[in-house]
This record gives sequence, C-alpha cells and structure tokens, in this order.
Amino acid sequence: MKLTEFDYPLSTDLIAQHPLQERDSSRLLVLHRKTGDIEHRFFKDIVDYLNPGDLLILNNTRVIPSRLSGTKPSGGKAEITLLKELDKNTWEGLVKGVNEGTVIIKGRPACRQTGIRANVTRLERSLAKVVFEFANKPAGRQAQSRGPEPDIRDRLREIGEMPLPVYIKRESAATDKEAYQTVYAKEEGAVAAPTAGLHFTNTLLNALREKGVRIETVTLHVGYGTFKPVVIEEIEDHKMDEEYYEIPEATASAVNSARSDGRRVIAVGTTVTRTLESSAIAGGSDKVTAGKGKASIFIYPGYEFRIINTLITNFHLPKSTPMMLVSAFSGINLLKTTYCEAKKTGYRFFSYGDAMLMI
Repeated sequence: MKLTEFDYPLSTDLIAQHPLQERDSSRLLVLHRKTGDIEHRFFKDIVDYLNPGDLLILNNTRVIPSRLSGTKPSGGKAEITLLKELDKNTWEGLVKGVNEGTVIIKGRPACRQTGIRANVTRLERSLAKVVFEFANKPAGRQAQSRGPEPDIRDRLREIGEMPLPVYIKRESAATDKEAYQTVYAKEEGAVAAPTAGLHFTNTLLNALREKGVRIETVTLHVGYGTFKPVVIEEIEDHKMDEEYYEIPEATASAVNSARSDGRRVIAVGTTVTRTLESSAIAGGSDKVTAGKGKASIFIYPGYEFRIINTLITNFHLPKSTPMMLVSAFSGINLLKTTYCEAKKTGYRFFSYGDAMLMI
C-alpha cells in the first residue's frame, strides 16, 4: 500500500493543545463498523455501549518526564528527549539544537545548575546517543565509600519535563505531569502516553465494574516505535522499533476465557492492541500468553486480528502507524469517511483530543 493512501488534510485549529478539565467530558464518536453508522456522544456515555461480561484491557504504563533542556558551551539552547535506555546513564534520544557535543543540563527553573552534562553523538537524523556525566563525582576509594554512581533516571522527576508531542505548540506545564498520564498509570517507562486511556476517570472505571465489565491491564512502554514517522512510500517496507511489553497471568487468562466464550475483548488504544496481537502471533495461535516480550508488529490494512474485536482510540496523525492500525480494524475507506465526519463536526484531534469507539 502507498503511504499517500493514509494522508488527509487537517486544520490546525482541530489539533487539541490542552486537555479538557474533566477527562470524561471529551466527545466520543461511536462507529459501527458493519453498517458504517456513526453516533455522537460524550466519553462518559461509553458505559451505555459496554455490556456485562465484556473484557476491557488497559495499558498501565507510566510516562517518564524524559524531556531535558540545556545549553551548549556556546550558550545556545538545546533539548533532549530520552527514548530508550541503552545502559546506565546512556540513552538513545531525539535532540534539537545540537548536532554533536556537550549539553549542560538545566533544572527548573531553567537558570538552575544541575551539575549534569550530556555528551551527544549523532546516530541518524534526529536520533542521537546521549551519555550523562555528573559533576563533582568523587573518585577512587572516596567514590566507593559513597555508594554507586548516580543514575540519570533518579533525577528525571526533578529536572525533566513531560515529552509532549511536537504538534502541541506550547511549553510543557506543571499540570501536564498528571494530565498526560492515565489515572491508572503505574509501571514507569513510557516516553509517550497511551492516549486512548486519557479519557477514563476512576469514577467511570468503577461504573463499568459495577455494570459487570471486567477490567484487566497489560504494560507496553510506549517508545519511538509508536510515533516514528513512516518515510517510505511502500508502507509494507516500514520497520517498527521494538517496545517492551508484559502480560500478567490474570490478563492472559481473562482474554483467553473471553475469546473462548465469545465475549468481547475491548482494547483501549493501539498499544494494547499491539501487545495482545503480538503475544498471539508469538505463540502461533489465537491465544494470549502471560509473560514479557517485545512488540515489533506492524499492523496495517489486510491484517487479520486474532484477539481484539472492539477498539477505543483517538484520532491519529496522517500517515502514522497508529492510523494504519486503526485502518486495518475498520477499513481505510470507512476510516477516512469517519475522519471527515469528525472534522466536519468539530472533534478535537490527536493526544489531548476526543475519542472514538469502534464496535
């Protein structure tokens, strides 16, 4: 398939720049895939569409404040967004403002010194290898007596900011520390939020449980693979980066039981979908296996889903791999028609935007 098939025009005023004050007050477009019928609701109304016995799967990954600001020795500004830990104090990251060299990391407020330097080596395009050094680090026997070498991970909550997507044209605010996390975020390790889950509140989750909906979790640490741009015209040649996932025993058992009984398995987001489908493919079956793994599955139209049969998702970027996954679930033509309807009726797009339920 051609990359251009997944393109669509979007006015910048439909790209959500801020989250809503009440998470579940976002709009919800309900798409009936078999008929193409569309309903316009609010996210809190999702209770009306989930039934007793349904299984709802959430991704409980937690976003780390992985965006760091700094200056070059010349005084120019630089920015580093950490993506993947390669070794202790050695990361792969996206860099702006510096090609190769040293970045002096700033704290908050930006004028505060941290004593941390980042040595940047270019890998490809905007990707770089980043090695952190700590000033005033004791040497020799004195260092041994003071314990292990500092770890940049332990300083991120103090000096890092939330890695908001590039289409959010503002600085990260203090409120983003919680707004850009799901209410059930638990396992730290993501560099982007599983945004379909941002609409849930604890009250809404409790209402679903009271109705008889079973709720379980998986962990997939969202990495560069989820939002890495597709740059080749033949999308089949695109390679997804690996992302770590873990499926608990209770979740695997619940999924397999629901599948066996003919009950719905509802994925909250493309990351949950990729986790469950990756597990099934790894096992060569239509069942999910508990345990850890790495997801590098690329789902696009033509893919036959083994596990999920209902999907909750946001409205995705043109030409992105999440849009391709959703297109595989609905069909590309129906998705484009649905996106046109969403634009016409003023839905908010992307991470802080509105949601879609595909049944």
